[in-house]
Amino acid sequence: MIEKEVNPHFEDFLFDWSTKFQFLVGGYGSSKSYHVGLKLILKLLEEKRTALVVREVYDTHRDSTFSLLEELVIDLGLDDKIKCVTSPMQLRFPNGSKIIFKGMDKPAKLKSINNVSIIWIEECSEVKYAGFKELLGRLRHPKLKLHMILSTNPVGEDNWSFKHFFKDEVINRVILDDQVLYEKRTIVINDTYYHHSTADDNLFLPESYIAQLEEMKEYDPDLYRIARKGRFGVNGVKVLPQFEEWPHEEVMAAIKSIRNPIKRVGMDFGFEESFNAVVRLAVDHDKKILYIYWQYYKNKMTDDKTADELKEFKESKELILADSAEPKAIQYYKQCGFRMKGAKKFQGSRLANTKKVKRFKKIICSSNCKDVIRELKYLTYKVDNEGHIIPDEFKIDPHTFSAIWYGLDGYEVSDLKGGSVSVLK
Repeated sequence: MIEKEVNPHFEDFLFDWSTKFQFLVGGYGSSKSYHVGLKLILKLLEEKRTALVVREVYDTHRDSTFSLLEELVIDLGLDDKIKCVTSPMQLRFPNGSKIIFKGMDKPAKLKSINNVSIIWIEECSEVKYAGFKELLGRLRHPKLKLHMILSTNPVGEDNWSFKHFFKDEVINRVILDDQVLYEKRTIVINDTYYHHSTADDNLFLPESYIAQLEEMKEYDPDLYRIARKGRFGVNGVKVLPQFEEWPHEEVMAAIKSIRNPIKRVGMDFGFEESFNAVVRLAVDHDKKILYIYWQYYKNKMTDDKTADELKEFKESKELILADSAEPKAIQYYKQCGFRMKGAKKFQGSRLANTKKVKRFKKIICSSNCKDVIRELKYLTYKVDNEGHIIPDEFKIDPHTFSAIWYGLDGYEVSDLKGGSVSVLK
């Protein structure tokens, strides 16, 4: 018989093994990791199992998950029964159960694992999506029911953990609206048990800690949302807060209604890690609205293959404004019969082009342009060591944004003060 006082919000979670997946998201100090650890120990005492605990970096286990589990064993008075081995890190139970620890930074060591029936991914948002799928393949046992527990502090909505377990707007996949989880606190959808927690759910926290979290509201709203409220969102300052996604038919109808639309095509070159990105744009100059209604987005494509896939531009004789840093590529496309020229680049052009796009009152993107939406809807600025935004650098390399820059070469959006306007059609 083990007696242990726990937080009421986690009581049901401790003994609920009805689903394959259990996804816990919460703010700082909510005690989610503590209760996952306790849940594992209780389960492995009851049944002979092998559990795998995973973090992105193996060495971080020692001061986090391993230390937590060792502390729990001592606190439960089980240190004479459960052996905590430090090299390699492992917990061994009297019934033959064991907990082993691995890191995704050493993937080769995952291949030697057999008969793992429970996996706990701590700080799952730090693990890559490919790593999560690799772990799914390692979760197997001939007889026992399989379980995967994922715990994390909330991150940006562009993280794979949000897209996989909640919604991915780019592919119109919705599993659960996260707002519903914040309201209900726990919910089961399909084969996943969802659990949301905040510091208020941890009755053992001192009031001074919660007061400290509350102070974040004044100086760091993003961190307040994560740490205090335990909610997903956009981390950082959005580059294009006026970006909207519309159904393709509505975008095309809106473009058709523009009195004198300015049509443009922009192209960014890429090959290995970067992408060939092409966008078709339409500008409503009077209303200061930019429409993005067509995209091409591929990498690892040689120029001849890309030219073949973009042959409609050769036939339509549309002018493509491309990255002038690739004069050889531009010359090749011109020799193939494309109308293409390099967009002007100069010192400070990244910042100037970013400001230009930001001056549109609205940026409306067709639902067909999945990669544009993926890159631009949640695009945020990089920050320096002091936390200040860097106005011409971003947290990802948005190839579609570069294509838009080039496509708008020579066009100027009038500023809000009603200054002079240069328009090149």
